[in-house]
Amino acid sequence: MTLNTSQTTVVMKIYLVLLVSLLLLSCDSKSDVEKEIEAIPMEVTIDRFDKVFGAASVENLQELKQQYPVFFPAQYPDSLWIARLQDTLQKELHAEVVKQFPDNSQLEDGLTSLFKHIKFYFPLFTTPIVYTTTSDVDYRNKVLLSDNKLVIALDTYLGSEHPFYDGIQNYTVKTMNASQIMPDVASEYARRLVSKPADRTLLAQMIYYGKELYLKDLWLPETSDADKIGFTEAEYLWAQDNSLDMWRYFVENELLYSTDTKLPPRFINPAPFSKFYLEIDNESPGMTGRFLGWQIVRSYMENNTVSVQQLMMLDADEIFKNSKYKPKK
Repeated sequence: MTLNTSQTTVVMKIYLVLLVSLLLLSCDSKSDVEKEIEAIPMEVTIDRFDKVFGAASVENLQELKQQYPVFFPAQYPDSLWIARLQDTLQKELHAEVVKQFPDNSQLEDGLTSLFKHIKFYFPLFTTPIVYTTTSDVDYRNKVLLSDNKLVIALDTYLGSEHPFYDGIQNYTVKTMNASQIMPDVASEYARRLVSKPADRTLLAQMIYYGKELYLKDLWLPETSDADKIGFTEAEYLWAQDNSLDMWRYFVENELLYSTDTKLPPRFINPAPFSKFYLEIDNESPGMTGRFLGWQIVRSYMENNTVSVQQLMMLDADEIFKNSKYKPKK
């Protein structure tokens, strides 16, 4: 039996209606949670210390120190700050930051959304005092959180192609974009919720970072998975496409329960690539162990009814054994 043109049109219309209905149902179920999160009262103010310092002069240094004692440790002499105020490179850095971040709107929107999501899942969360600064491009300390003070070094987010970043390794500079600010802030909060593993197995470290990345799934629903882990889109696709081969390598070489100290630099730590000692190495991103740990935690949460607070308390072995994790072929 064959359908005529009129019948085919009717069938297609029915199919489209069903498809749209399913999409709307999916959006509605998701938006219920998001609407509840959106309704959480949250006021975020950002103190642009980078702008204040950039516009300051030697004459008002003492006033600046009184206003921002957190940025002027007592052990450093005034001569250091005077030199910074007069330094040509510092002035160039300040100008580039103001050019990239002329106002606070983007940061305020991102932080407000992030903090609301954290508050929803962890009600004891308190909104921090937020400062922005420049740091001489200290990419190892892009975001700092201490005593409910959050400091964001905006000069580490000027864009991976920025000439100030010449000489910094590619695997580091790829994360020096504005899109990485919220994932980096989320990491700082996640580290205060995810306990360091008691054992030193590779699996324990994979699950530790898997928990951190799972929190980003909850807290940053509009952020790409690539940005959550600090991959390029191409690197993330590579990790997805090669999950089965990577997993098979870990299992066949009995790496999961190994405590070999050489394994974290190979698969956990930021690096140009992961070290399988195979031809695929040069194609791979670093931190593939974190990626696999993330997939294990995701699988565990899909197959078990536990709260995110309970997840934080579970050890790696329990999560792994009950995750039913199977990489897609």
